[in-house]
Amino acid sequence: MELRIEQSQNPTEDEEQAIVLPLRAYNASKAGVSTQEPIALLIRDEQDEILGGLYGRFFYQWLYIELLSVPEQARGQGMGTKLMQMAEDLAREKECVGIWLDTFDFQAPEFYRKLGYSELGQIADYPPGHKRFFFQKRLTNV
Repeated sequence: MELRIEQSQNPTEDEEQAIVLPLRAYNASKAGVSTQEPIALLIRDEQDEILGGLYGRFFYQWLYIELLSVPEQARGQGMGTKLMQMAEDLAREKECVGIWLDTFDFQAPEFYRKLGYSELGQIADYPPGHKRFFFQKRLTNV
């Protein structure tokens, strides 16, 4: 069998799935089957408009916090800490091993350190002139 590599300028969902499905099957054979479960904690104003919040996914007994956005008028008032505490509580209810996330140097690395998250690593110059940090917080002693 002769194989070749080609670039897809505008990858389709079918092309993505052709890559994802065998990878998921392999991962399941090694780590067991796990389905992603999304979570959202929303910050709303008195008109019920969403101004920010937390969005993440439970997967393989970990919570990945993909997004955390606190509206400017609520910063410094404990809203971000409350969102993170609520997420930790939900992760504990689901018996998660821990929580992981990433952030940029111009966002909130010190905020996460203050909440007990430990740095796993960083990427320099992502974006150029800045750093991207990766953090985790273990919730169990596994």
